[in-house]
Amino acid sequence: MNAPIPSRRWTTLVAAGALLAAVTVGAASPALAADAPPAATAAATATATSRPGPLDRDALDAAVHALPGDITGALVRTAGPDARWHGTSGDDVPADARFRIGSITKVFTATVMLQLVAEGKVDLNGTAQQYLPGLLPADYPPVTVGQLLDHTSGLPGGGGMTSGDGSTGWFAAHKADGFTPEQVVADMLTQPMSFPPGTAQQYNGNNYFIAGMVIEKVTGDSYADQVRQRITRPLGLHATYVPDADDLDIRGPHATGYLDVKAADGGTDRVDVTEQSPYPWAEGGMVSSAADLEHFLGALFRGRLLPPAQQAELFDVPDLPNHNNKNCDIGPTAGHACFSKGGLLRAVLPNGTEVWGKTGSRPGYTSAVFATRDLSRTVVVSLNPTGIDGQEAPTQWKLLTTGFGSGQAYGKQ
Repeated sequence: MNAPIPSRRWTTLVAAGALLAAVTVGAASPALAADAPPAATAAATATATSRPGPLDRDALDAAVHALPGDITGALVRTAGPDARWHGTSGDDVPADARFRIGSITKVFTATVMLQLVAEGKVDLNGTAQQYLPGLLPADYPPVTVGQLLDHTSGLPGGGGMTSGDGSTGWFAAHKADGFTPEQVVADMLTQPMSFPPGTAQQYNGNNYFIAGMVIEKVTGDSYADQVRQRITRPLGLHATYVPDADDLDIRGPHATGYLDVKAADGGTDRVDVTEQSPYPWAEGGMVSSAADLEHFLGALFRGRLLPPAQQAELFDVPDLPNHNNKNCDIGPTAGHACFSKGGLLRAVLPNGTEVWGKTGSRPGYTSAVFATRDLSRTVVVSLNPTGIDGQEAPTQWKLLTTGFGSGQAYGKQ
């Protein structure tokens, strides 16, 4: 699920281009290409606005330790030439903590799908109806795989099955409830389409439930196995995995996730929600660590996971209007798309630094991973908020911008 990151202050711009890399992708366990320079030619960096500012470690340390009372823990990791830093604060956050990454999962899903495209097993212009006959109503317009990946499908949002009344109390009471992808899609279909496919962009997690179903159909394998064979095992991402449907815990070291729930006496109870259903699956169910996310994004940007034609999709944002999507509805290009078929969001920070990455959220856990295209800086943030209304956004914004040398108060340009 996508966290309500402080998107009003992300300046998003339409961009296209690719990093140059040579890679051979295998059918089951792809061999990784040797690292290629992330910005091998002038064309590869033509859209970049500036490099990140110097890393102020004291400012970052102060920001990590300035947690409001509704965030119980924080972890930040930065990487890049002369920019390595790692810090934690709050309630027992291990330095190597694993956490629920929510919608960052989408970047893993998109990478697997683009590998299948490179192998000729999937066509970006092929339709969900073609790969999954009978899933969508007969009167639906064609919805392509590419439109699923970059959120231009126009598919509806959910009918509320997985969120109830939207309160922390509802989630705490239903934290172990699981929903199959088929149930999620059926719930989606109780609502009308948002717009004709391919005419606009609206961030919608339902796209990635269907994308995961396509992956399983064309491979005859589980989504979890495909992520393991194609990404986590070749890259050695030992803390990263797709939990089984009944695996409610987080394996290995991790911070505790809490929610503040209204009590019967009018007060507030802090409820442990560390154990919860990983039903978001290919849309937002994965677990990872800061070190693994940094390594994954670095390998992805260096072209180790995709050949050139599919690498181009990582940084190609469609020139379409934004439809009720607050992630993109800001800055000089407000109203335009900001997500690529690689599942990545493009943003420009207040100091002009162009970054690409993704945020994610599950109750008790909010995270983000962003990097410059040349990997001169990568920043990973993990927080443990006790609400589900995005109250952690100013803290996340401060940590991200400080990590990129662009520290600035939330809500200021």
